[in-house]
Amino acid sequence: MSPEVRLKADTTLDRSVRLQPDFRVVVVVLAIIAVLIPWLAPSADAQLSGGADERFAGLQWRFVRIKYHYHAEGTNEPQEFYGEPWYIDAPAAEQNLSRRVKTATAIQVEDPIVLSLDDPRLFENPWIYFVEPGNLRMTDADVSNLREFLLRGGTAMFDDFHGPIEFDNLAAEMKRVFPDRQIVDFPEGHPVFSCFYKIDGYPQVPGLGSFMAGRTWEKGGYVAKLRTIFDDDGRPMLFINWNTDMGDGVEWSNAEEFPGYIKYTSLAYRMMINEIVYALTH
Repeated sequence: MSPEVRLKADTTLDRSVRLQPDFRVVVVVLAIIAVLIPWLAPSADAQLSGGADERFAGLQWRFVRIKYHYHAEGTNEPQEFYGEPWYIDAPAAEQNLSRRVKTATAIQVEDPIVLSLDDPRLFENPWIYFVEPGNLRMTDADVSNLREFLLRGGTAMFDDFHGPIEFDNLAAEMKRVFPDRQIVDFPEGHPVFSCFYKIDGYPQVPGLGSFMAGRTWEKGGYVAKLRTIFDDDGRPMLFINWNTDMGDGVEWSNAEEFPGYIKYTSLAYRMMINEIVYALTH
């Protein structure tokens, strides 16, 4: 036999063929793994902490502070506060309240924002907040927009105004919004006092200045009242917190230098959260 015939045959091709996996087997193995993984993995539920009350699942809320026109706007009239009245207690009040709503409830809480009544984004939110409405002065367009917002199902909270003079100003502005509807007190035992926290009586939360002066009232507003205007279905469109200062209560809740004020911050948080929860669920 010639030398060429006696040479060992080149088996490189054979080795490469033998080293390649059988892809049909790989596919079968992967399919088996895919089936087994759900059974082998720990339950997702077992990895989650206990969920919050399911009654509030799916609700969304953000603190929407309303930038409004006011009586001394554009004038040199003296004011009892620094800056513009619509911005009092900001941004600490909305930051603190947003954190508390997020931790105490299952409501999805978005970042606080400031809007005017002529902003089209107004109708993207179910809840708005006015502070110091004793200074409120709306344009005709503001009146129309607020009326439409409320009749569509929105809710407005008014806070931190005191005494008969400031109430009369708000009442006059609301009469422009709803000429044929009256401001009335929430009846005793209304579900807003028990829809989340059980609250025995509407609280009077003093502003920090009043607290430092040793009293809970200011400007002759001796008795705190929660008032509203109802729509045709009996839904409260407004939460009018009169002769009380919920905003100060939540703004100063982290101030360690005023330990005696803590009991009022607790009342403010509870009442505001009840009003928010009730508004979002009715």
